Parts: sequence; structure tokens; C-alpha cells
Amino acid sequence: MKRPEGFDRPPAPPTPPPSKASPDARPKAGPQAGRGEQAPARQVRVPREPRALREPRPPREPRTTSPAAAERQARRALRKAEAARKRFELAEVRRFTRRSRRRRITWLSVGGAFTALIVAVGIAVFSPALALKTIQIEGAERISTEELTGAVDDQLGTPLALLDLGRVKDELGNFPLIRSFVTETVPPDTLVIRITERQPIAATASGAVFQLLDPAGVVIGETPTRIEGLPLIDLGGQGTDGVAFESVVEVLLAVPADLRANIDSVTATSKDNVSLILRGVGQRVTWGSAESSAQKARVLSELIKQTDPAQAGEFDVSAPSIAVFRPA
Repeated sequence: MKRPEGFDRPPAPPTPPPSKASPDARPKAGPQAGRGEQAPARQVRVPREPRALREPRPPREPRTTSPAAAERQARRALRKAEAARKRFELAEVRRFTRRSRRRRITWLSVGGAFTALIVAVGIAVFSPALALKTIQIEGAERISTEELTGAVDDQLGTPLALLDLGRVKDELGNFPLIRSFVTETVPPDTLVIRITERQPIAATASGAVFQLLDPAGVVIGETPTRIEGLPLIDLGGQGTDGVAFESVVEVLLAVPADLRANIDSVTATSKDNVSLILRGVGQRVTWGSAESSAQKARVLSELIKQTDPAQAGEFDVSAPSIAVFRPA
């Protein structure tokens, strides 16, 4: 049955083609839209058609170069190849000569140090700044320092490294009071001479004077009067180069200093019959030989402490284990 006209819906308007707007853009409902009105339909994203592939470009034709340009390029390539070859050869040479280069560097370092040492020695030897200008004497008590300085002043102006110490020794050996000496050079210009003088250990009568003797038998002086504290020795006409003097010296060096000062005289004609005379009442000491002199000296000191110093007599320490005092 056919519906009457006027009851059908009007035909819908044609749909507009899709615009080029962003696919994410959506129509928004107006704020004044009523509930009875329908919201406009959403636009559907239509995928783009793929672009047609571009046709490949035809290859470029090689440029034609002139013979001169080709020759220049060949020479450039040849130079690069030659430089690369030289670099390779140099690297190989360095790799195979590393040990020899290290050895050469070591020898050069040693040679440089040796040369510097030679230069320093040359400066020290020949430089006038290191020449001798001052002579300093130490330890001289009974010898004049002016005499000692005058004996070696011919060395003044000589570089310290070239001093003639043998000549200095010969000049100082002429002084009998000098037992020993030590020289020391103090840069830049000083020579120090330290002297040990001979000390008298005994005296011996020689005519009207007394000669002072050191332990070596050297006469270090003469006095018209006897010096207090030095024992007078009698060797029975023997000289200081005999065994009797050696025994006397060994005995005097073994006794303590306070006991030595109490000895008035020493007599010996051989190495086995040394005897002493003490100060005071003239107590005699039979010493015997110089053997065990240190023990004999200790025993004698104890006997003296136990004996009246006013009692004359004789101490016998020739056998220190049975030493006795025999009153006069």
C-alpha cells in the first residue's frame, strides 16, 4: 500500500567530500545544542594513496679529463704511495733498532756525567778561588804556632787539591815535640793541622841538666832543675834503645796516674829487675819483669793503702799472687 505524500522524510543532503584537515580534528558539539538535536557525524580518516615511485635518474656520464690533469693525478697518487712506504719503513727501522737506541742513550748519559765530573775536578784543581790562603794550627801548647805556620807557609797560594802533604810532613817532622799530626783541607781556602804533642813520662840526668823523655825515648826538652812529678830513671849506663828502657816505660804506663806521681825514681839494668823508689820515706818496690804489670799495679795500690806511709820498708810484687810488704 502506498503511503500518502507528505509523510516521507526529505532526502538527505549530499555528503561533502573529505577536507584536507588534520585527521585528528573532530567536530565539537556546540555548547547551545539541545538534548533533542543530534551531534554531527564524525569524519572518517581516509588513507592517502601512496605516492608514485620516482623514476630513477639516469647515471651521470664520466667527465672527461685532459691528459695533463690525468698526469697530475697520477703523480699525486705516486707521491702518496711513496710517503706511505717511507712511513712504513721508518716504523720498521724504529721497531728493530729500539734496543740500540736505548743503549746509545745510556752511553750518552754516562758520557755526559763523566764529562761534567771532569769539568768539576778541573775547576776544583785549577781554580784560584780554591787556593790555600789560611793555615790553622790546633793542639800546640809548648810549640810556637808561628814557627809551625812558618814551616809550611810555602804552600800558600797552591790549590787545595795540589797541596804537597809530603813536604808538610817533612817540615813538621823537624819538631821533636810533635808526636803525630793530622791535616784537613777545609774549602775554600783553609788548611787545618791538628797536632798531638809528645808528653814526658820520665827524666834522666845528663850532666848538669835533666832530659825529658817520652815513651819512645825521644828527648823532648832539657831543664836545669828536676820537674816535680816526673820519675828519674837510671838504666845503668844503657841507652833508651835497650830492653831496660822498654821495661821501665811499660811499667810506668801500667801504673795509675796518682801512683806514678808518687814514684821518685826507677832503676833497671835488664828487663827482669825493675825496681821503684816511692816518695816520702823512700819505700822500695821490687817489681821484677814488666810482665803482668797491670795486675802488679793493682796489688801495689792495695798494699800502699794498708801500709803506714811513714813506715820504711820494701814492697815485693814480683809475684803478684803472693805480694808482701817487708818493714825495714
